[in-house]
Amino acid sequence: MITITSVEAQNRFGELIDRAQREPVQVTRRGRTVAYVLSEADMQEMASLRHRREEAASWYARYRQRIVDSGGGSASRDLDRQRRQRVGACAPLDGS
Repeated sequence: MITITSVEAQNRFGELIDRAQREPVQVTRRGRTVAYVLSEADMQEMASLRHRREEAASWYARYRQRIVDSGGGSASRDLDRQRRQRVGACAPLDGS
């Protein structure tokens, strides 16, 4: 990903759009990132990923609610324990 200043983006907008078709472009102002310019294809991919993530979260919430509603509270606790163990296994070795 390339980075350009907002002044460069204004002065070379056509080049910015062309470059964004090949890779996302980070735009900065006073040393801080203020925007990203990306292609239509990249934007559609990001929207698709967001939609799939929201669907997965919704499915998981419904799944957990079904467990609770069916009286499977212990199963729900087991799932939480297993999740914590997996996350803990990925923790840094220094304990932070």
